Amino acid sequence: MEYTINKGIGRSVEFKGLKAQYLFIFCGGLLAVFVLFVVMYMAGVGQAVCIGFGAVSASILVWLTFHLNRKYGEYGLMKLAASKSRPRYIINRKALSRLFTTKRRKETKR
Repeated sequence: MEYTINKGIGRSVEFKGLKAQYLFIFCGGLLAVFVLFVVMYMAGVGQAVCIGFGAVSASILVWLTFHLNRKYGEYGLMKLAASKSRPRYIINRKALSRLFTTKRRKETKR
């Protein structure tokens, strides 16, 4: 089997439909699930519970990653984060008369 990883110069990384940051979220998530599986197994949790946890959490991770990829697209998560960091309203507490007057420069003595 051959998998193409990059489709051209200047384009973002894509693998099986996952683009850009979703690919890194997917890989990092699977690595985290594996580490939790190993820690649970080494702590003495039952083998069936460890396998069940690993299978269910990996399945949820795969579904959620592909869902986010479909919903937001390649740059959608960055746009979502940027929209949450900007203020919703700009508040101006100056009196209305001060908005329309100009400041006068103070003359400096030489």
